[in-house]
Amino acid sequence: MTDRNRWIALYVLCAGMLMIVLDVTVVNVALPSIQDDLGFSQSSLAWVVNAYLIAFGGLLLLSGRFGDILGRKRMFMAGLGVFTVASLLCGLAQSQELLVAARFVQGVGGAMTSAVILGMIVTMFPEPREQVKAIGVFAFVASAGGSIGLLAGGVLTQSINWHWIFFVNVPIAIVTAVLATRLLERDEGIGFGQGADIPGAVLITSSLMLGVYTIVKPAADLGWGSGQTLGLGAASLLLLAAFIVREARAANPLIPLRIFRSRNVSGANVIQALSVAGIFGMFFLGSLYLQRVLGYDALEIGLAFLPATIVMGTLSIRYSDRLVMRFGARRTLLPGLALIVV
Repeated sequence: MTDRNRWIALYVLCAGMLMIVLDVTVVNVALPSIQDDLGFSQSSLAWVVNAYLIAFGGLLLLSGRFGDILGRKRMFMAGLGVFTVASLLCGLAQSQELLVAARFVQGVGGAMTSAVILGMIVTMFPEPREQVKAIGVFAFVASAGGSIGLLAGGVLTQSINWHWIFFVNVPIAIVTAVLATRLLERDEGIGFGQGADIPGAVLITSSLMLGVYTIVKPAADLGWGSGQTLGLGAASLLLLAAFIVREARAANPLIPLRIFRSRNVSGANVIQALSVAGIFGMFFLGSLYLQRVLGYDALEIGLAFLPATIVMGTLSIRYSDRLVMRFGARRTLLPGLALIVV
């Protein structure tokens, strides 16, 4: 692959990632319109968001493993296809049931697509400086995509209608798929001969999906101290414990536990999880505050988050590689985290 094609391929992968991240937040500003049109109650309306999150969060790890087995390009293309069809169904939905079901399938496609993107980027850019820059572009899309989603949702909902927040994915996904077919190198994957660790996959997927469900449903409706929340939370933790025991004994584990002996790997994963939770929490709660307390309309909410997007884009794309190469990852990371806290 030529140097030019590698960078074009990176932007193609980031376009796929942008659609996935965008659909986490694009719905937020359109929820009132969806509620009025399809007759959702206030409690059932949350499932338009939750159905996507449960499928996405629960299947991400399993999708990554199948990407290793079947080939990352194949998994990316399959996920893109699932996501595109589900987006079309979401846009066509005229009932609550179809919209929620299609959102769940969207989450499945999102997990399949996004789980393999970072691995493909690291493989395409083995040279350290280029890799840092490429990951910086990816990180910008992954983090700023939320605010882009709010802006896009506001524009489409006000100028046309809420159906188009889903329809817009279809042409973008088709173009992305065509370019990905031509530009991404095919990898065969390791195959099922080395073991897919199906029991481990079932345990961790069940744990994650049950955990996400516990947070978005009983914990939100009944409180963290309710019996249902505590019971389901305990069940999720037991499944997680069973998964860890399984991985410690499996010949070909889904996640080799030895990788967590590295402080860098463990610390980076914890920081990434907390950072993403904080950023998307800011988008979600911030949009609710602007809409319900300050009276912003859908477009104004999107514009309110635009400065954050511009700053993240400028630093990620133009300066992140220079800072990391000059000062190292740790010295670059700590001031960044401090600024987030402030």
